[in-house]
Amino acid sequence: ASQIYFPDADAGILCAAVADYRPETVADKKIKREKEEELTLHLQATQDIAANLGALKGKNQLLVGFALETNDEQHNAEDKLNRKNLDFIVLNSLNDKGAGFRYDTNKISIIDRNGKKDYPLKSKAEVAADIVDHLAEVMKRE
Repeated sequence: ASQIYFPDADAGILCAAVADYRPETVADKKIKREKEEELTLHLQATQDIAANLGALKGKNQLLVGFALETNDEQHNAEDKLNRKNLDFIVLNSLNDKGAGFRYDTNKISIIDRNGKKDYPLKSKAEVAADIVDHLAEVMKRE
């Protein structure tokens, strides 16, 4: 659906992928434990919506993505920004105390081709406002 509506949008703010991989085959019934304790699952990549929209993006459109990282945070986020043709990326680190999952707060950095801006720990509602404010600033410059 995102590929249908994005061509008419000025900007798109993506959300994190539910999963990067899914099972290659889906069992039609419960997989029973057999004598062997080991089970091998074959996974295949899910559709990369961010990359697909980045490839469709016109010169007057903006695209915002997210990166949840556990190591080499800035490098991995910058790589994703470039590979997926994003205008800026919101970096979340699972290494920051009080941020990420199971908290009502988050601590982000926004990275674009001009650099990185770090934000302090704050409520997730305030984080959302920071992201929209940054998008509005970028749209004014364009």
